[in-house]
Amino acid sequence: MRELPIRQLRAELATAVRRAEAGEIAVVTVGGRSVAQLGPVGGAPDAGLADLVARGLVLPPRRVDAFRPAQPVPVWRAARLDRVLDDVR
Repeated sequence: MRELPIRQLRAELATAVRRAEAGEIAVVTVGGRSVAQLGPVGGAPDAGLADLVARGLVLPPRRVDAFRPAQPVPVWRAARLDRVLDDVR
């Protein structure tokens, strides 16, 4: 991963896009501060959670069963939102 100042990006945009297409990731900086990332669409294939855990950048979840998606609430087609909210409150 290389740093790419915004002025250099403006001057060499076509080259930077071709390098991103080839798989290179560049961090765009403005005044020395990282503000964006330029890379291939879809990101790097090794940027998954397992890879981040292996590199020590994140901790694995303590409980795998802790996440439960919310259950959908049935709403009638002709229901008015203000009346539904009044019932819930």
